[in-house]
Amino acid sequence: MCIHSSSNMEPSVTTPVYQNFINGHFLANKSGKTFDVTNPATGEVIYAVEIADEFIQNAAIASAKQGFAQWSAMSPIERSRILLKAVAILRERNDELALVEVLDTGKPMQEANCVDIETGADVIEFFAGLAPAQVGQQQMVGSDFYYTRKEPLGICAGIGAWNYPLQIACWKSGPALAAGNAFIFKPSEETPLGAIKLAEIFVEAGVPAGVFNVVQGAGDVGQWLTQHTDIDKVSFTGEVGTGKKVVASAAGSLKDVTMELGGKSPLIVFDDANIEQAVSAAMLGNFYTQGEVCTNCTRIYVHKNVYQQFIDELKTRTEQNIIAGDPQDLNTNFGALISKKHQDLVMSYVNKGIAEGATLLTGGTTLSPASAPNGYFVAPTVFIDCNDDMSIVKEEIFGPVMSVLVFDDEDDVIKRANGTHLGLAAGVFTSDIKRAHRVIHQLQAGICWINAYGNSPAEMPVGGYKQSGIGRENGIETLYTYTQTKSVYVGMTDIESPF
Repeated sequence: MCIHSSSNMEPSVTTPVYQNFINGHFLANKSGKTFDVTNPATGEVIYAVEIADEFIQNAAIASAKQGFAQWSAMSPIERSRILLKAVAILRERNDELALVEVLDTGKPMQEANCVDIETGADVIEFFAGLAPAQVGQQQMVGSDFYYTRKEPLGICAGIGAWNYPLQIACWKSGPALAAGNAFIFKPSEETPLGAIKLAEIFVEAGVPAGVFNVVQGAGDVGQWLTQHTDIDKVSFTGEVGTGKKVVASAAGSLKDVTMELGGKSPLIVFDDANIEQAVSAAMLGNFYTQGEVCTNCTRIYVHKNVYQQFIDELKTRTEQNIIAGDPQDLNTNFGALISKKHQDLVMSYVNKGIAEGATLLTGGTTLSPASAPNGYFVAPTVFIDCNDDMSIVKEEIFGPVMSVLVFDDEDDVIKRANGTHLGLAAGVFTSDIKRAHRVIHQLQAGICWINAYGNSPAEMPVGGYKQSGIGRENGIETLYTYTQTKSVYVGMTDIESPF
């Protein structure tokens, strides 16, 4: 775990108001409508943002068209060099940008300063390196031949989630811009500032005005993006229900979609596993970013022979090693949930777990740390005596609530692990390498780990099976989803015609 130093950012007396970022600069809307953004760790409004009204929306499309014409005409190596400059600026301003994420999300600084910005920069760097490697193919067809070209789609749109705001903006814009597209990004209305900072960095690095635009607002702005006929692709990160609406909306114009949706992912711990490491994975996969991670392993299946050892260590470490409090304090390793509404939702699931017969091993309450007494905290919570039919085991909670279940038979636990309409992630802990691969190959999940959990490097594709998503983010294959293939047939002989 890396911890960088940082300075506190005190809110100004006058609440700042941020505008939408269009055509390389901030642009005021016509309606004058704004929304407030709250620091989850304090409950205080820290700034306001103007909503993207019809004027802003029209300006964003016009800007993206202009940006696309210029950006797509550049050579891939030119685009690569500019994107690499943006990467350097992101890394240079890591702590400053991490603080933006901490104030917006409530997550601990000791996470944000070594994950959020760094991994976002990694992705842009990865795709910048791939940009010049896009190649077509050529093949003879008799005396004639054809060749193919990889061409950008046009204007792409991204709709982000609130748990990793700037990282998600990087994940979506990196491949899109590397392939030569223009981009319109709508961050979550709960965490809108990181995308603005990224837009400013792109312009500073030399990305032409209009190539990356940021529009602000709630679901209606997202719906406008998904329906607009001038937008060729939309990439969405969020929960399953909203993802289905995005797909339905995008179908009207037959635009391509990438959906990175929710999960209820299993972690299977066999009796030959390193229990200390397995507990570390379970805690990381439930309590990191206060549980607000879509790939979290919220269903922990533990073999009966090591069950007691596992829950004893889990209880001790959860109660002794987790420090909730002011997220700007570098000693804090457990932050606040995104909002009061979400805190209430998570607590409703805790109450359901108790009502349906699960036993609280630890946690199960809200918290009011001395250093952040008004924050939206929920204690790290572990349920035991769970079964697969309980609400806490079946439904995504998106908070620090872990369900531990017991198993005995390998085939049975695989069936139980797959018994969900979701399939985003999965993990296996075992010392038996044959078993590890045998089991992981049968789990219905798009991103899997063996004796590890949560690592998501830029090189590795991320996405879900079943209702956890469509398509992939990161990895080489993602670049091609932001291009289209043009086939060109070249006639080398006279045409034979019956006319």
